Amino acid sequence: MSRRLISTGSPFEKTFGYSRAVVDGDFAFVAGTTGYDYTTMTMPADVTSQSRNCFKTIESALKEGGFEMADVVRATYYITDPKDADAHFAVCGEVLGDIRPAATLLVVAALLKPEMKVEIEVTAKRRSA
Repeated sequence: MSRRLISTGSPFEKTFGYSRAVVDGDFAFVAGTTGYDYTTMTMPADVTSQSRNCFKTIESALKEGGFEMADVVRATYYITDPKDADAHFAVCGEVLGDIRPAATLLVVAALLKPEMKVEIEVTAKRRSA
């Protein structure tokens, strides 16, 4: 299987020189995904909505590459305020509670834009049939 690049159509991807996801064999690597609603290019104010948007974008990229959310084996979360951790983790539990990938949370000083409260990246491995 050849390497495949997946795009959400975000203008950031071309401008910044990255793909939303790269599929290589049985692996999918989904880039750091922020809480934009890529249909409207709007960013909700709260971390809960941003986290949900992140997972929606991630799921869409995975599906385009022939993967399921259940294939996620690794997740890294970046938040800008430790007070947002509980709200963010509540969304993680809704989405990944049965999947339970290896995961790391990092509290960072900032993300690219001040309205960004969370960024998520995942790695998925296609399960054998």
